[in-house]
This record gives sequence, structure tokens and C-alpha cells, in this order.
Amino acid sequence: MKKQQIRAFGILLTLFMSIGFVSCTEDDEGSRTVAPPDPIEFTVSPTTIDFEAAGGESSIEITSGTEWTISGGGDWLSLSAESGIETSDVVVTANANEATEERTATLTVSTEEDTQEIMVTQAAAEAPPAETPEATIPPDETDMRALTSVELANEMQIGWNLGNSLDAIGGETAWGNPMVNEQLIQSVKEAGFNAVRIPVAWSKFSDEENFTITEDWMNRVEEVVNLVLDNDMYAIVNIHWDNGWMQPTYDDEEYVNNRLEIMWQQIAINFRDYGDRLLFAGTNEVMVEGDYGTPTEEYYTVQNGFNQTFVDAVRATGGRNHYRHLVVQGFNTNIDHTINFAEIPEDVVDNRLMMEVHYYDPYNFTLNTESNVYQWGNDAPESEDWANESYVDEQFNRMKTEFIDNGLGVILGEYGAIARPEVEGHEEYRQYYMEYVTQSAMEHGLVPFYWDNGDEDANGFALFDRENGEVLYPELLDSILNPEE
Repeated sequence: MKKQQIRAFGILLTLFMSIGFVSCTEDDEGSRTVAPPDPIEFTVSPTTIDFEAAGGESSIEITSGTEWTISGGGDWLSLSAESGIETSDVVVTANANEATEERTATLTVSTEEDTQEIMVTQAAAEAPPAETPEATIPPDETDMRALTSVELANEMQIGWNLGNSLDAIGGETAWGNPMVNEQLIQSVKEAGFNAVRIPVAWSKFSDEENFTITEDWMNRVEEVVNLVLDNDMYAIVNIHWDNGWMQPTYDDEEYVNNRLEIMWQQIAINFRDYGDRLLFAGTNEVMVEGDYGTPTEEYYTVQNGFNQTFVDAVRATGGRNHYRHLVVQGFNTNIDHTINFAEIPEDVVDNRLMMEVHYYDPYNFTLNTESNVYQWGNDAPESEDWANESYVDEQFNRMKTEFIDNGLGVILGEYGAIARPEVEGHEEYRQYYMEYVTQSAMEHGLVPFYWDNGDEDANGFALFDRENGEVLYPELLDSILNPEE
């Protein structure tokens, strides 16, 4: 054999022996078998898929040594294949999501021995922009009775304040009261009140530069208003202290009037379709912070301008607001300052304005927690020498002569006296005070609204437990609601 043939034969023999060693194994008895291939691991990738709201496609890679199937999903998903053998790519197609909520589905890939889930999520469609109501619509007399403000005031009788709740700075519960609930409002109605004054701090803005009131806060105030109206009572909504931004000075005049107009336009539009059992009150106790003295010409002139801005802003929205009864305020809602300095705003409709004042005289008996004056009335041996029965009658008669006799209803928006449970005999005088002031107000045509701040402790004004509506002072409540008995 030639050398070249011998070399070729050796190479072939070596190759054959190498193949034999790779593909064969020898068992204990020396026989040889063929080794099985390594098993193929079952995998699915990815296991989460996120689609935009517009929909689209995404691929799934399935690796398997056996047959697989896909199940699940929803009618908004479609698959390029629902079964296969060994490794495959499957295209998942999502339809557009027209709903304004996110949606999810689960796909399950299965073999005879294993399963793997794929979570599919699709983003929500963008909510269509809310329709912006027209700023001004034609006047609408629907549900607006042909009542003058004096006639409407006579129907309102006796009212109650939902104080320190929606007017709390920092949120409805920030000043210690719970969320306003239906049981509370029903209890107020069942007790005998037929009107509720709802103080509100409106400065919860989604756009602070443009004073845009958040939708959530507007809706919450509306919920409370509806609780009152659904219990067949009148409701008065105002802009309360609200952190004191309504300073009646020339320096602040332009800013306040602009902000007041923008905020009242939003409030008025939101409640424009409500009937005449809902009233708006422009402000509260407007004064220069900390100055309780007689106002300067600057102060009362600017404050009178706030009243005009309020009336103009509401009337400009049209609809039922063209005829709605509106409540304006005297300077610091003080009777003397109101009579001396208030100007009645010009209006586009006749006899639909009311004037609001408050009454807390004498201060040492009604509000001053540091005072030792615990008695009231002409017959009380330790009462003060002023603001007794004749003074009450005189003040309310002045309001009647100045406003009611001239066609403007009068709201006594707040009055009351703090509880002093630690002082023996005080509660009897408090009951007498509340009875006399309420009766005098009604006799002179004013609509009295008791100030209730929900505070059940000493120096508080609570008549009701804000959680469950329970009456806390039945005899005091009777003094208010049945002053002639």
C-alpha cells in the first residue's frame, strides 16, 4: 500500500472512532446506547405587555419542546396563533381603548406539564375635555317664584349655621368636625329649622393664578347643598373668611374685586340651574384684619364695591341667576356700620336683594372667654349695663326701618352665646338670651341663623352632635325654635 493511501486510511479511522465516542455510551455490562439530547426548557417572553390607548402590536416568543396553546385575553385582543409546536413567535394585537379607564387581560400559555401567564395592560383613553358652560345665557324664570326678598325672608323663618366645616382652612375636617353627613342635616330639619347657612372657604384652586376652583371641591359643596335642599330647607352659600383675602383697602381693591368676580362667576355657573330655595351671600365679615373700630371712608367704600362686584358677577351668568335672591353684607356685618355706611348695589332685577348683619352683643356675655359676665337681661343682678332687651329691640327695629320697610329682606346671619358648663346658672341665662334675641329678630322681620360651630366643649356653640345628629341642648334648642312659648 502506498504511503498516501495509508495516511488517508488513518485519518478516516480516527474520525470514525471520534464519532463513536461522542454518540455512544457504555453501560455497566459493556453495551453501548445512544444518549438522548438535552430537554428544551419551556419559556415565554415577555410576561408583561403594555399597550397605549391607541392599541398596536407586540410579539411573544414561546420556546417549547412540545405542543403549546394560548388561552384567555379578551375581545379587545387578537392573536396571530393560538397553538403551535416548539419555538414560535406570536403577535398580540390590541384594539384602541375608547374608555377612560385602564383595562387588563391575562393570557395563559400552556403545555402538558407547565403554564406561564402574560399580563396585558392597556392605558385609558384621555377623557374628553369637559364642556365649558357658557358664561352668560338668557334669563330663565323656571322655579324662580315671583317673591320679593321680604316675602322670601318671611318664608325662611329660623335658620342654622353649618359652621367650621366647609369654611375650615385646610379641609372640611381640619377644625375638628367630621364630614357633613345626611343624618346631621336630617336632624336639623326634624328639630324645626327650615334654612341652613353654609359658610365656605372656596380657595382650593387647580390654577392659583386664575383662581380656578377645583372640580372636587365644587362637587363636595354641591353635595352638601343638595343635602339641605333635599330636606326641603333653604340654603345660603357664601364666601366666608377664607384666610382673610378680602381686605377692604385701596391697595387691595383691584386684586380682591378681580378674584371675587372670577370665583363668584364659577360658583354661580355651577349652581345656575337651581331654584330659588338656594341663595348666594357675597362675603362674610369684611373688615381690615384686627381693626374692629368704626371704618374709615376708604374701608366702607371699598367694601361696598365688593358687594357690587358680587351682584354683577352673579347676574352676568344669566339663567336663573338673573332672578336669584342675593345677600350682601354691611361693613363687618355690624348693625351700626351697616346702617351708617352701607350702599345698596345696583341690580338688573327689582326686589331680589337682602342685607346681612350679625349680632353678638354684649361681647363679654356672648363671646369673650376671659369674661366673668355670665348673666344677661334687665333682671339679672350681674349683667352688663348695656345690650339688654331694649337694646336688642332697638337695633333690630333700626334694621327694619332702614331696609325691610324699603323692600330689602334682612338676614341675621349669625348670633349666639358660648356655652359655659362650668358656671352654675349660666345655661339658664343663655337660654333666655337666645329666646329673646330670636323672638325680637322675627318680630322685626329679620331671619335669625343660629351660629353652630360644632364645638361641644366649654366655649363652644354646638347644638347637634355632628357625627349622629343627636341634640346636645334640648332646652336651648327649644328656646330658639319656640321663642314665644
